[in-house]
Amino acid sequence: MGKLITIVGNAGIGKTTLTNLLCSDQRFFAALESHAERPFQQLFAQNLQRYALANQFDYLLLRAEQERAIRAQPGIGVQDGGLDEDFWIFSKHFQQQGYLTGAEFALCERLYHELRAGLGQPDLIISLEAPLEVIIQRYQQRNRPLEIAQRADLAQLEALLEQWTATITTPLLTLDWSSNHLPNPQQQHQLIETILSLLSI
Repeated sequence: MGKLITIVGNAGIGKTTLTNLLCSDQRFFAALESHAERPFQQLFAQNLQRYALANQFDYLLLRAEQERAIRAQPGIGVQDGGLDEDFWIFSKHFQQQGYLTGAEFALCERLYHELRAGLGQPDLIISLEAPLEVIIQRYQQRNRPLEIAQRADLAQLEALLEQWTATITTPLLTLDWSSNHLPNPQQQHQLIETILSLLSI
């Protein structure tokens, strides 16, 4: 059965970059957000209240499907984001913004807890941290053609991340991701060894 790592952090901090970095090692494989391929993203961007629920259901189900696929094969699957972040950070943020009603958020919550109960917990959560000003700079530099979370949302997303990560009981590795330089080969090797140790591999 495959091992599952989820990488969490604010929008633009570098989750996909770290995912791809780890997956340069053949023991790891990626399960990415597939941002541009999601069927409700464009509709959601055009009508935030109407499509928020459909968009969140799609993401929660996608992440659950990815987890099942990871567990069904050997190796170490790495998600950029994941089921927990999509619920605890983005669903909660969309409720706070008024895109999801209280009843719609409660429906997302029921789905999330049912999925997590059936899937079990990730083997490791890697949390990326950086000062908010660094996150804002990176967010602006990535220049995605379609963004739901805006620059003005990043402080609120950071607060939600801090609240959630404080409650995590799953093995958690927190990384200072402030540097604009990727880890050098020696640092990358040390990081992978630390991860393998935490996974008892």
